[in-house]
Amino acid sequence: MSDGGIPGVSAEDDETAMAAALEQAALAAALGEVPVGAVVVAHGEVVAAAHNLRETTGDPTAHAEVLALRAAGEALGTWRLGEATLYVTLEPCAMCAGAAVSARLGRLVYGTPDPKAGAVGSLYNLAADPRLNHEIPWSAGVRSAECGEILERFFASRR
Repeated sequence: MSDGGIPGVSAEDDETAMAAALEQAALAAALGEVPVGAVVVAHGEVVAAAHNLRETTGDPTAHAEVLALRAAGEALGTWRLGEATLYVTLEPCAMCAGAAVSARLGRLVYGTPDPKAGAVGSLYNLAADPRLNHEIPWSAGVRSAECGEILERFFASRR
């Protein structure tokens, strides 16, 4: 795991950006989607925000992270997101971690781990696999309790 000690990035910045990702997660929950939210920050600004839309669109790839990375690439005019940080409320799955690696993401921060599907520390660590063409500094646990609670409430309401 990365220690989060990225020059020029404060813990306060991480908290603020994760709050924006939590707002996106709440939007997903309101739609009946699994409440995962993501934002991409580049040059000190949120350049993209998204939430899960798999149920709404019928698209199996419509995870918050993939949608946010696509929107960030469009906003920045490049698929290379080396100057950007992805904030996501839940540890990315293999698809989303792979997309982040493919985007040459500069940094990844997530809120709560996903022991069943997480691919940035739980089951795998695609962000730090030296066999891949890019490694992503990452940190976990930012606003972890809030990120976990929104998921717990959502699934409890479905039981």
